[in-house]
Amino acid sequence: MDGAQEGHGERRTEAELELLVHGVGGTTPEKMLGDPHTVRVTGDDTAAIFRRAEDTGTRREPRDGPVQEAYVWCNLTSGDSSRALWLLLLPFMVVNLTHWMRPAAAGRHRTVRLYGLLVRLAALTLTVLLVAAACEVALDLAAWQCAGVRSCAHRNSWLAFLAPPASTGPGGHDPWWSLPGRRLALAALVPTALTVLLWYLSRRTWRAYESHRPMTHDPEPDTDGSALTRPGFWYGRRLVARLRAAHTAAALLTVAAAVAAPAVRFDHRPGGPATLDILGRLLTGALLAWAATAVGVVCRRGRSENRLDQRLDRHLVRLLPLGALALLLLTVVYAGWARPGWRSTGRLPGDTAFGALMLAQGLLVVALAVVAGNLHRRGPDPRSGMRGLGGPAVALLACALGGVMSGGVAQRVADWLDGTHAALPGPPVLLTWQASTIPPALVVLLLLAVRLGLGTTRLARAERDRVRHEHSGEPEDPGRTRTIAHVRAMATLTDRAPLVVAVLTATTLLLGAVALAGALATRKTPDGAARRTYDALQSVAETSQALGSWLVGLGFVLFVTWGRRAYRGASARRTIGILWDVGTFWPRAAHPFAPPCYAERAVPDLTWRMATWTQHTGGCLVLSGHSQGSVLAAAAAWQLPPSVRGRIALLTYGSPLERLYGRWFPAHFGPPALAALHRDVACWGNLFRGTDPIGGPVRVPDDDTPEVDHGPLQDPLAYGRTPAHPLPAPILGHSDYQADPVFSRERAHLLDRLRPELPGPRPEPTQHRADAG
Repeated sequence: MDGAQEGHGERRTEAELELLVHGVGGTTPEKMLGDPHTVRVTGDDTAAIFRRAEDTGTRREPRDGPVQEAYVWCNLTSGDSSRALWLLLLPFMVVNLTHWMRPAAAGRHRTVRLYGLLVRLAALTLTVLLVAAACEVALDLAAWQCAGVRSCAHRNSWLAFLAPPASTGPGGHDPWWSLPGRRLALAALVPTALTVLLWYLSRRTWRAYESHRPMTHDPEPDTDGSALTRPGFWYGRRLVARLRAAHTAAALLTVAAAVAAPAVRFDHRPGGPATLDILGRLLTGALLAWAATAVGVVCRRGRSENRLDQRLDRHLVRLLPLGALALLLLTVVYAGWARPGWRSTGRLPGDTAFGALMLAQGLLVVALAVVAGNLHRRGPDPRSGMRGLGGPAVALLACALGGVMSGGVAQRVADWLDGTHAALPGPPVLLTWQASTIPPALVVLLLLAVRLGLGTTRLARAERDRVRHEHSGEPEDPGRTRTIAHVRAMATLTDRAPLVVAVLTATTLLLGAVALAGALATRKTPDGAARRTYDALQSVAETSQALGSWLVGLGFVLFVTWGRRAYRGASARRTIGILWDVGTFWPRAAHPFAPPCYAERAVPDLTWRMATWTQHTGGCLVLSGHSQGSVLAAAAAWQLPPSVRGRIALLTYGSPLERLYGRWFPAHFGPPALAALHRDVACWGNLFRGTDPIGGPVRVPDDDTPEVDHGPLQDPLAYGRTPAHPLPAPILGHSDYQADPVFSRERAHLLDRLRPELPGPRPEPTQHRADAG
């Protein structure tokens, strides 16, 4: 009998594996495995799989439980503090999310392609907006306005060499750099350098993330399940390269247009030089033609997910940005040509450009809302966020965020250059109007926060009765009861996210319309437009305009500060990292300058490990994911060949699969997708707590298979002091699920169902499993 037990223990040790995947904020392999001595089994310094040192050799004693491996991927989303600069590209990440937030609609392929096309065009306008804002600061405010006024140029000594002379005698010549076209040509280095930096970052991360090939397997039949099963889903190398070329070309053409516009306008005047007029017309036509080519590249092709598309459009990727760069150089030469009598006065034609961009973005968002609404009506999902309009709402917020950042930065730079002398016309009035919308938007958010706070307080009072009922046989501790009830009530705020987004979207839409209408109708800044009106209205306009630019400056400081904390401190990363990790989980399908997708490295890592281990050992594997790690685990399970997928168990805890991803990304994590995953894996268990603000049930539709959700788990594990918990038990919330005894029982339950040599136990009744928690 002893020999049989020893053999059974050895067989369990070598043929049972639990692959742990951590969540947001990351951790160390020592903490995941509960052992200070760990060894890297496979991987590199960026992401790797670890085991306990004692598990790397040949074991002869039986083990209690499976061998554990920890997949540590936190270095994919963290690093040195310079990565905080990615936060400045937040609008790009947000608009990229829009692509993945479309409603689920089986069989509506043309409508889905139209949805993706509209998102890519909206993303392109954001690139143009960013570069146009840089042109506004460098070309208009610095080179055209400030350098064109001697007092401003000499007050800012770094611009003094660009200032025009006080007077030019007969036969004299202006200093070489003082000519307006040459000042613009020199200032164009700033937005050009920004474009080159974006191109470089995108290319470098493209090589590091989009170049990891997932496992090759045949595409599965197109069902109502998730698109995450497709072989090419995590391999967007070709699309990102195409989009990078198109966006780089569009950015360079934006700089060229900003340099050429004032020169072309001057040459078109009556009596202007005919040769330069013709050259200006030809150059304008070439810029428009190349811009149309870039837009065509964005429109022509979307993602190729049904197969591993390993081709690269090398000629297109090279020629498109190089052609735009050549046109920019020609524009610089054209604008730098000497033009007698040309002086820089007023503003560059920025109002028209920014107004057209804002109008185009508004039309694209409206069209996107129409398409999304049509998709949602074809396959309504009552749990989806904002009834399928989450994607258009997020796209609007991305555009508004880009506009507000552009307006605020331009206003702050104008104030810095001009001081209080009011010698400069300042930025385009539309940008000033956009920056002025920040204070009223914050007032609305403050009122919403008050309402949510009052609702949470009422819910906490109701929860106190539930806590008393759950522990009716124990001496009551009023402070303990209030704390538990408060934590539970605060955890429900996650479910109010649709209300927050809806209110913020409606406010943004209204304020954006007011800003555009006010700028076009008055051609004045808000305080100028409010003059000779009611004193109260004038005071509100002046206050909003003054606070708007300062708040944007403060926002940039907070962005960088929070970003540094998020990358350098684990606690801060857990606090604000969930939104960042959600945004960078998805591939760059719409914007190539968005932060890179870590899942394009993590999912192939997990898939290769599971497939090779099961093929080599033929054993039982439990894929165990916490928080965001559960999303990676589900994505990796979907990427496995069906034969391997049916041999693994999935254990998720603190999982946002349904609570966050299922509601906001219904096409990929909606009820049909999660139900299909439940059918495809051998078995699945999910643990959650009522005190967890992130995790929740996965709510797989009822079918003939055992229930997935187990819970809610008891938290804290003990209300008062007990023999098992002589000291007060902490409220765990989103952390330490493995400390709950239910975790080990659920894992053993899944392993029992996986073992081929033993008959699986009968499913436990739902009420019995819930009582065990």
